[in-house]
Amino acid sequence: RLWFLLDQHHTPPIVGEDQMINYEDFLKVGAEAGKKCKQFFTAMVFCKLSQTDPYGRISIMQFFNYVMRKVWLHQTRIGLSLYDVAGQGYLKESLNGLEKSFYSFYVCTAVRKFFFFLDPMRTGRIKIQDILACSFLDDLLELRDEELSKEMQESNWFSAPSALRVYGQYLNLDKDHNGMLSKEELARYGTGTLTEVFLDRVFQECLTYEGEMDYKTYLDFVLALENRREPQSLRYLFRILDVQHKGYLNVFSLNFFFRAIQEQMKLHGQEPVSFHDVKDEIFDMVKPKDPLHLTLQDLIQSGKGDTVVSILIDLNDFWTYENREYLVPDTAEESEI
Repeated sequence: RLWFLLDQHHTPPIVGEDQMINYEDFLKVGAEAGKKCKQFFTAMVFCKLSQTDPYGRISIMQFFNYVMRKVWLHQTRIGLSLYDVAGQGYLKESLNGLEKSFYSFYVCTAVRKFFFFLDPMRTGRIKIQDILACSFLDDLLELRDEELSKEMQESNWFSAPSALRVYGQYLNLDKDHNGMLSKEELARYGTGTLTEVFLDRVFQECLTYEGEMDYKTYLDFVLALENRREPQSLRYLFRILDVQHKGYLNVFSLNFFFRAIQEQMKLHGQEPVSFHDVKDEIFDMVKPKDPLHLTLQDLIQSGKGDTVVSILIDLNDFWTYENREYLVPDTAEESEI
């Protein structure tokens, strides 16, 4: 209804594709929209959204998005308050359905995602505004649905099954049961095909205790590898690939990591692929501003950063990339069947 009223009272002329509205018509809409919308139709809101329109108008679309955003934040606050059983304005840990011995590990697992994605500079602090603006609260609130399917629960990082999966993997990797992971133990992660050179760099760049990785550091590692398309994950992985700490990857850096892929191919009886071919493919994919250097920004903007990282650190991922032309038709045929 609000959108209908704004559309009905827009103030001509139309500039580009944007409908605009002046302050007089803005107040008319506010009067017709009723009490629920009264808080949005103020001079302060109008001034906040005013830009350089020669007629002193604001964009209807920008105003509507502003209202929608405010309403969503309000709904999110209400959603969170449903957990405030005592009505005291804060939330406590309440982990129904979980063993008490797992509480601290669950909290650590859930919190780590917020810090990994919302605090990439590792300041140890996250703005409440950033928490409200991210999609993670939607994932958390989704868990209120008691009939949520098993598949949905497993794909939701904050669910108990997902947290148990991640923690279970950690325990399985910890062969000597000392609560920490050595480089040799971490080497068994996933398909066990991460290169030794990459793992060496992980232990050089990440926080370890006497050469072993704790659960928090492991969570960052998992979040980075499971979300390789995300800028924060690429930042984490770029730091590991940047062996010379120059702020960019050059031919030396790429060769440094790809040699390990070539060595693994030999061990598996495969004919090693030429580094020069791979290097050319990488630069063609990314199309960096500097033809000799790949920056983090180049990887993010290209949309191929996850592919580049994958073929440099994991033999299995490299093999999948190399055989993509053969694998895609098979997948298509299966979907037809």
